[in-house]
Amino acid sequence: METTHSIEARREAIVQEMRSMKSMKRGTINEQYLKVPQKGVSKPALRGPYYVLSRKEGNNTVSERLTTPAQLEQAKQDVAAHKRFVELCKEFEALTERMGLLLRHAEGSEEKKQPRRRSKPTGK
Repeated sequence: METTHSIEARREAIVQEMRSMKSMKRGTINEQYLKVPQKGVSKPALRGPYYVLSRKEGNNTVSERLTTPAQLEQAKQDVAAHKRFVELCKEFEALTERMGLLLRHAEGSEEKKQPRRRSKPTGK
């Protein structure tokens, strides 16, 4: 059976994992191909792939072209770290809800264990 102690231990492990993250980025990495016209040919040639890191900021999409293999690799790691961070946040939230339920249930059972005192009727 799950206890508040086991939940608290997992919550602490989640916080430690979050603290160990040194870099992350929101967004997705997309491949982009450009159509380049060719002399003497009616069909344009595709050039690429070019890699772009895109994310939403408010109502706008912000894109950053990744021009080197090192930038691409770092962006992949950063996007994966952000995805993991979001998963950890959701798990932390669910654990905290369960711990709250367990604590309220424990408080409710303690109240039930105490006998109720009845007042004696007065003879008035």
